[in-house]
Amino acid sequence: MFARRHPFLFFLLAFTALVGGTLVSLSLIFILGFGLPRLDLGPKVGVIEISGAITEAEDTLARLKAFREDDTVRAIVIRINSPGGAVSPSQEIYSEIRKTIPTKKVIASMGSVAASGGYYLAAAANGIVANPGTITGSIGVIMGYTDLQEVFRKIGLTPVVIKSGAFKDMGSPLREMTPEERAILQGFVDQIHGQFVQAVAEGRNMDSAAVAPLADGRIYSGQEALELGLVDRLGNLSDAIAWAGSLGGIEGEPEVIYAREKTGAFLKLSLIHI
Repeated sequence: MFARRHPFLFFLLAFTALVGGTLVSLSLIFILGFGLPRLDLGPKVGVIEISGAITEAEDTLARLKAFREDDTVRAIVIRINSPGGAVSPSQEIYSEIRKTIPTKKVIASMGSVAASGGYYLAAAANGIVANPGTITGSIGVIMGYTDLQEVFRKIGLTPVVIKSGAFKDMGSPLREMTPEERAILQGFVDQIHGQFVQAVAEGRNMDSAAVAPLADGRIYSGQEALELGLVDRLGNLSDAIAWAGSLGGIEGEPEVIYAREKTGAFLKLSLIHI
């Protein structure tokens, strides 16, 4: 009766119900399939990806902690595609990996490049897998700036600096560096470099004296790094996952779960350079 008296209104209501149901279904599929980890309680290998310059540590620390506390995750793979970055976040992630390995095995998988700070992170793991052509190594520290004095002279600008101490504007591009300032900065770089060497020695179970000759800033291929003891195996991400699964006691091909990015209201896994 209603459909015969109001055919257009009936069609509009039916169409709205159909569209609404479709949107709800798609939303549930997206949330369950992409936005949140699958509700599978079987043993897994967790993969955390670190790409680009290392400028912060918070997200990686949270993902490591989440995998460490997840009973279904038996081992972790850190997938690294990074040329390095800032010192502090690299050290924070290194420390969190070292905190994790007594509980769960961690394998580092090197992509195209895992150098400097990228290698710093890898050295913390139980084992390292690299491709033969991976760019790695670059164990060193760098600090630099551009001297702009001549540019300022040519355009007629005279810098004026008021400072509270002799070294407050140390490293200024507006004047020549003094010998005292150079000595201070060189000492600082040497100290950070020593920390880097010690971290590699600890993570790789090597003597610092054996690491030091390799830590002059040069890069190595994955093949060279294997021969020098800086990596353990040659292989790709799948090989690293299989190794991690084996160390975690998973029989056969392990199921893999990737750490999620932060998305909306859901949070579930969500200068000087090295």
